[in-house]
Amino acid sequence: MTVPETLEEALSPAWLSSVLGADVTRVTVGTVDTRVSTNVGFSVGLGDGTHRDLWVKGYFGDVGDAFREAGVPEAMFYRDVVGSTGVRTLRPVHAEVDPVTGRNVVLTEDVVGQGAVFLDALSAYSADQAAQSLEQLAVLHASTWLHPSYRDVAWLTPRFDRYTVARGVADIQGNFDGPIGALVPERVRDARRLYAAYKKVAAGAATAAPWAVIHGDPHVGNVFLDGAGRPSFVDWQLVQRGPWPLDVGYHVASSLSVEDRRRYEGDLVRHYLDCLAARGVDVQCADVWGALRTGLLHGFYLWGITLKVRPAITTELLGRLGTAVDDHDAFRAVEL
Repeated sequence: MTVPETLEEALSPAWLSSVLGADVTRVTVGTVDTRVSTNVGFSVGLGDGTHRDLWVKGYFGDVGDAFREAGVPEAMFYRDVVGSTGVRTLRPVHAEVDPVTGRNVVLTEDVVGQGAVFLDALSAYSADQAAQSLEQLAVLHASTWLHPSYRDVAWLTPRFDRYTVARGVADIQGNFDGPIGALVPERVRDARRLYAAYKKVAAGAATAAPWAVIHGDPHVGNVFLDGAGRPSFVDWQLVQRGPWPLDVGYHVASSLSVEDRRRYEGDLVRHYLDCLAARGVDVQCADVWGALRTGLLHGFYLWGITLKVRPAITTELLGRLGTAVDDHDAFRAVEL
């Protein structure tokens, strides 16, 4: 199946007819959101008189073409993995990657019309909701745990170290020194230390055992509430093989206010482990919180190098994650 080269082609009746297996007679386009990727909600009218509300995501134009590699794991996840996991996410209609050019596209149902609400760090999110989203991470992890089908898949190869190549100390220091870093505790406001610590986290995660397919970036802004109000995950660009604590530590620390995280984190982690056990995965870990500190550092580093998100969001997440790193002395855990 041909991957469209332009947004116009992706929204054309001809291409949509070919992937939907139906005669598309009308395309009504909604708001076009173009940053690095391009995301568009739209409606199609079909020859039988019915219609479908859909969403397309791709990397189009000069900016998108330069970063199209970032979309490959997400498209492959929707194409080859999501159907066997049971994790709640957008329901893919079509996903494809051109093996030569790396051009990729994801076509999903438009859940907004079904009552879904997309969240960010400023959205209210309760401990009960965090328990439900941790259940979804357990579904993903348990269904892929040391699974031979994913052991040698190239696009799932751990790539944590890539996040330290083009970005690093200067980006983090700029965030820490400016208003975006206002909520980061002084004891962890050290860009070089964070960079060095994350290099160790990345090296360890690349060879960690046991592994599963992990989301990789499960902050609360990558959660939406479906039409029934159930937490569901979106934005799978960082999906890869890795250790479960990277998802769990990061998600718990990013999804809740500092006060709620301190109050409920122990119960939430136990809940996640119980969910894994109920799916046949018994985690053998002598120091669970020692492992989870790597997830705190993973999230703290990713938001430390973040530059192109609304400042209020970055400020909140750096504050939450930095405070968790401070509370659990996470730097020391990887420096020993």
